[in-house]
Amino acid sequence: MTSQDGLYIQMFSVHGLLRAENMELGYDADTGGQIKYLVELCSSLSANPNIKKIDLFTRLIQDKSYSEDYSVAEDRINDKFRIIRIQCGGRKYIRKELLWPYLDEFVDKTIKFIQTGREIPDLIHGHYPDAGYVAKELARFFGVPFVYTGHSLGRPKKARLLSQGADPGEMDKDLKIEHRIAVEENILKYADMVITSTQQEIEGQYGMYRNRTLPRYKVIPPGIDIDRFYPYYRDHTDTDEKEIALFAKESLTSELNRFFQHPDKPMILVLCRPDKRKNIEGLIKAYGEDYDLQAIANLAVFAGIRKDIAQKGDSERDVLTRMLLLMDKYNLYGKMAIPKRHDFEHEVPELYRIAAEKKGVFVNPSLTEPFGLTLLEALACGLPIVATNNGGPPDIIRNCKSGTLVDPRDTTAIASAIKEIIVHEDKWRKFSKNGIMNIRKTYTWSSHVQTYADEMKNLCRAHQTLDIQIRVPRHSIGKRLAGLNYLLITDIDNTLLGGDPKELAGLMEIIEKNSHCIGFGVATGRLFESARDILSSHGITPDIIISSVGSQIHYGKDFYLDKGWETHISKNWKPGLIRERLKEIDFITFQEQEVQTPHKLSCFMKPGKDRLERVHHVLTKNRFQYTLIYSHDRYLDILPYRASKGKAVRYLSYKWQIPLGNFMVCGDSGNDAEMLKGEPRGVVVGNYSPELEELKTRRRIYFAKKTYAGGMMEGMDHYGFIRKAKGSLINDT
Repeated sequence: MTSQDGLYIQMFSVHGLLRAENMELGYDADTGGQIKYLVELCSSLSANPNIKKIDLFTRLIQDKSYSEDYSVAEDRINDKFRIIRIQCGGRKYIRKELLWPYLDEFVDKTIKFIQTGREIPDLIHGHYPDAGYVAKELARFFGVPFVYTGHSLGRPKKARLLSQGADPGEMDKDLKIEHRIAVEENILKYADMVITSTQQEIEGQYGMYRNRTLPRYKVIPPGIDIDRFYPYYRDHTDTDEKEIALFAKESLTSELNRFFQHPDKPMILVLCRPDKRKNIEGLIKAYGEDYDLQAIANLAVFAGIRKDIAQKGDSERDVLTRMLLLMDKYNLYGKMAIPKRHDFEHEVPELYRIAAEKKGVFVNPSLTEPFGLTLLEALACGLPIVATNNGGPPDIIRNCKSGTLVDPRDTTAIASAIKEIIVHEDKWRKFSKNGIMNIRKTYTWSSHVQTYADEMKNLCRAHQTLDIQIRVPRHSIGKRLAGLNYLLITDIDNTLLGGDPKELAGLMEIIEKNSHCIGFGVATGRLFESARDILSSHGITPDIIISSVGSQIHYGKDFYLDKGWETHISKNWKPGLIRERLKEIDFITFQEQEVQTPHKLSCFMKPGKDRLERVHHVLTKNRFQYTLIYSHDRYLDILPYRASKGKAVRYLSYKWQIPLGNFMVCGDSGNDAEMLKGEPRGVVVGNYSPELEELKTRRRIYFAKKTYAGGMMEGMDHYGFIRKAKGSLINDT
């Protein structure tokens, strides 16, 4: 990246209910202000000359209950901004709390996307902890800066719910809160920068974490589109836009008039998702218990989008039901409006302006509010605010001087604050003017984007030039593998190692000289730690280690674990039950516990007539899905059905977009057999075990005369492997 090129930034927001137009804000718990902020951020950044390209990654959803827009794999918003949708965990919508098991699949497929495009981002920015996890993994893998924005945090949420009497077990079961907090701690360990909206976020929320002091923080208040959220007294100059705005205003007015007996009264407006922490119930109680407030003002509650309350999730259904019950309890018919839906693009700005024209107030009664984007929108339109004193609103009130802070649990204080603004016209006008003027000084997209772009540019420059000390050792194995088109994979024992040291040195010299066009990996039955140590003792550091007979994959000098592979092979794997069933076979002995892994059961078994068939019979009749590997007339390994050296090689081909025909694989024994078969160019070294004799009839498998490393070099010459790899590099350029 150079200053002339501009930055290529990848943003991540995983849950999937995200699109650039007609955002369904309030549709469910995943469609809050975060997605609006993120789409507007990307759109605004794409207009900045320091930004070359923005890709916003989210989950692909193909579900008849949701718009087809969420199933479009690539959605180009403008010349520099795309929304990329990655499939993981199937295609049905899954709420974010249940997405954790599928995030490694998301990482894996994003790596494939990056490899296919052959363009590594300059930095990766994750939003919310699920996307933060994805961004962290990708940034570490490709050796680029990792930026994080939490939007909301698990520890404060857990503390708040416990204070409200929530059951810890049920809370964790529903929200996966402990896992989320552990992920957030890990994110803080690796993040190069954490962006927040307020200083309070840093001190009061991130301050609750053990790793709070590790990242660098930057406060960048969100911006709003002041061309859309203009003051209530100003007409839109564009004729077409003006007609759309007038139509939206008329539609909203008609809808509100259906509810209000006296529609000309000042309007108390609340606009939020039906979430318990938004404390809609507290506001309705404040209004319902104050007869003077009912006499002077109407209440309009826009709580998301709904068709049928019965079809909403448990939490949302409970909030909406409580709204209706309170409306009935306080007999607020004719005074309280609860419309079913609103169009964000055109109706929401008009909604603020309608309330401002009626000399009303916008209220955010949330128990805690990380920032409060709706407060900015209301103020920009000239509508004074009453807001919670917990979270970000104190910063907004301090900067804009246009409203009142209240304790959200004190219903009397909420009602009094609203009345104080509505009744005193001078105060209303002062707050309205201050909001309009100060929003334009502090909270515009132009100021937000310029600060963001400058910070990101400096971060990338520091990362590239090492002007700052990097806390966590980094590698760029992802960048290296993304640029390769040929891979050499070999077994360790009795193939790479065990022969003439001079031949091994000669082989490693060839690999080193051609490392610009050929990647080097090992595939072994050894445990990862054993493979790492034996290779290190010979001064060998491969790009890839496939270990435990293909059940683990690690990359690079930092031995980055491929969690996507582990997620892939875990499906239908039942090691505990398999172990129990194999106890009935008397000629099998399980190896010591130290050599067992979560995805490999290792046994001893001497050769004997029909013994392998017997093992297969026991496993098959119990409907297990497995892979069975027998080698050296002694070692029996049971793996997940999707795991083996050969399948790991094919996975690498898929993930890194390297054709299988461009792999050369070398081995000497039965646990190499599957890896040697098929499209890769196979080499069997001269000191091979008898169980490989049957492969002599197969094409694309070369039986070398020389042994060990010498046989590998002979195989390279046979296939012209180095020449072809160099030729592909020339062709690519």
